[in-house]
Amino acid sequence: MTDPTIVVLDEQIVVVDKPGGMPSVPARTPLDPPSVVERLAAGVGAVEAVHRLDRDTSGLLVLARTPQARAALGRAFEHRYVRKAYLAVVAGALPADAGTIHLPLGPDPDQPPRQRVDPILGRRAESRWRRLAETADGGRRLTLVALKPVTGRSHQLRAHLAWLGTPIVGDPLYGAGGSGGLALHAARLAFPHPADGRPIDVHAAPPARQPWSLFAAALFDQAWHDVGASADSPTRDQ
Repeated sequence: MTDPTIVVLDEQIVVVDKPGGMPSVPARTPLDPPSVVERLAAGVGAVEAVHRLDRDTSGLLVLARTPQARAALGRAFEHRYVRKAYLAVVAGALPADAGTIHLPLGPDPDQPPRQRVDPILGRRAESRWRRLAETADGGRRLTLVALKPVTGRSHQLRAHLAWLGTPIVGDPLYGAGGSGGLALHAARLAFPHPADGRPIDVHAAPPARQPWSLFAAALFDQAWHDVGASADSPTRDQ
């Protein structure tokens, strides 16, 4: 597996574009692959993840290089000053051009680590989505969608899209298998720099493989606008 690509690096922080299949932090067993934290140790030194991406999700991740940066970024996440936006390829057609999903989520005791819609015991979960494009792949329809998680529950985007009947391609846990891995990418990350508060706003293109490659490369220029509009919503996310 390739190393994470460094997007921003200074004395306080490092922002990387994480490959899908790589854990954000050291895993629980020695059989798991090395994490982003472990892979950065040799070249960058000790770092601490401020947030996490699912192992199979690719994209942008910020890590702290000092205790002061860790504390400042922790406060930014706590007060919802961090903006995140994602791209995904889903199986099927979305019901409208855009929408918001308000569905509480909780652990599925019969299929861990899967999450399920649970109106009684579930925690509040809100996701915003915008359809960007559709294409055909053999006998199935695929849709490129921009996503904003207003809350930050485990597997939130995956579970919500599956509930819509459009699971993310490559997601066997929620009903849409396929080659090429999970087609969920953390495409944009914006936050105040922990040292002086200046805005850091970065984006990263999804992997150059299927199903992403089924969409024209020029389309992602428009996608940055749509993802950015989602991320800049007045409601701040975790």
